[in-house]
Amino acid sequence: MAVKIQVENITKIFGKKPKKALELLDQNQSKDAILKATGNTVGVNKASFEVEDGEIFVIMGLSGSGKSTLVRLFNRLIEPTAGSVWIDGENLATMDQKTLRDVRRKKMSMVFQKFGLFPFRTIQSNVEYGLEIQGMDPAERKEKAGKALELVGLQGYENMHPDELSGGMQQRVGLARALANDPDVLLMDEAFSALDPLIRKDMQDELLDLQGKMRKTIIFITHDLDEALRIGDRITIMKDGAVIQTGTPEQILMHPKDDYVEKFVEDVDRSKVFTVEHVMSRAEAINIEKEGPRVALQRMKEGNISSIFVTNRQKELLGVVHSSDVSRLAQEGKDSVEEIIERNVPTVEKGTVLKDMMNLLTYTNIPLAVVEDNKLKGIVFRGSVMAALSGGEVIEHGNTSETAAGSMD
Repeated sequence: MAVKIQVENITKIFGKKPKKALELLDQNQSKDAILKATGNTVGVNKASFEVEDGEIFVIMGLSGSGKSTLVRLFNRLIEPTAGSVWIDGENLATMDQKTLRDVRRKKMSMVFQKFGLFPFRTIQSNVEYGLEIQGMDPAERKEKAGKALELVGLQGYENMHPDELSGGMQQRVGLARALANDPDVLLMDEAFSALDPLIRKDMQDELLDLQGKMRKTIIFITHDLDEALRIGDRITIMKDGAVIQTGTPEQILMHPKDDYVEKFVEDVDRSKVFTVEHVMSRAEAINIEKEGPRVALQRMKEGNISSIFVTNRQKELLGVVHSSDVSRLAQEGKDSVEEIIERNVPTVEKGTVLKDMMNLLTYTNIPLAVVEDNKLKGIVFRGSVMAALSGGEVIEHGNTSETAAGSMD
């Protein structure tokens, strides 16, 4: 994917002696040591990473880690002390105020933890506000605001006032206001933190649904690891203003960079994060259009397995056959397995989280077939799932690897 935002050594020092503090940073002095020596606070410490176009990029850390400061450096609500932020190849850190205003109005929008709605304005008027201060024609801004409200599921609430809506609905208004000018980049600072847990989960679902339609580049700030793992395509973890690790949810869970990250993730329910793709293995199968019982038996013998999947020439999954049935056909001299195919086999898609497939694993004695457009892409063994959930590596089966339909026993 194309890089939308590039962050290069962005640094923010709060205080009257930033130059001295920068020198100490170059000497790898700690945040506490710099505060003691200069009276300056390190807000962000040489953060560097890239954000891909159309991804949800989550920045997380504990209170004081620098995550909220960092997101405000993206649009220069806070001026950086050093470093740069590039969007579409333009350096925001060196933009003049006019160019910066245009970027803020047209390319970036921000959603805050506190909804920031005007209590005396209607919902429609609140959503129109940003467009209004841009000087947009009333008819055009009304149309744009209406589309944004429809997008977040608030059509019909246009003439109400904020105090007539629940907290979750008010946050939807804030989201609609941010979306009204169709920005490329959406900055969300602890946007759901003030909501009750159930409403918060609903808003996370809403954001994921919206992202499926919009494909915006979203920078999402949170202190909640479960939230980060649930919505993030990639996550960066911060401590004392510095980026400690950046990666996909699975990369961070499986390969924490240090003790700090490992402690962060130790209590995570992995079944809600890991997907089928993480535990799937290559599936051995026979092509019904050219391979019969004897080939099936040979493949099962080589793989030390008791079942094998059957596909057609296009690799579309037809079902599974079992060794006892295949042996009978071979003894009868038949050259096709068509009559013994068990067609009602459990299947799962690569993007399914493990939690959502556990019931399937419980009630089948063969591996799960991983399919995409009904084409066989791999298989999942129960042992591989258990290994992943316990923090281990994927368990191997057969002689070398999980390469067969096999047995779940």
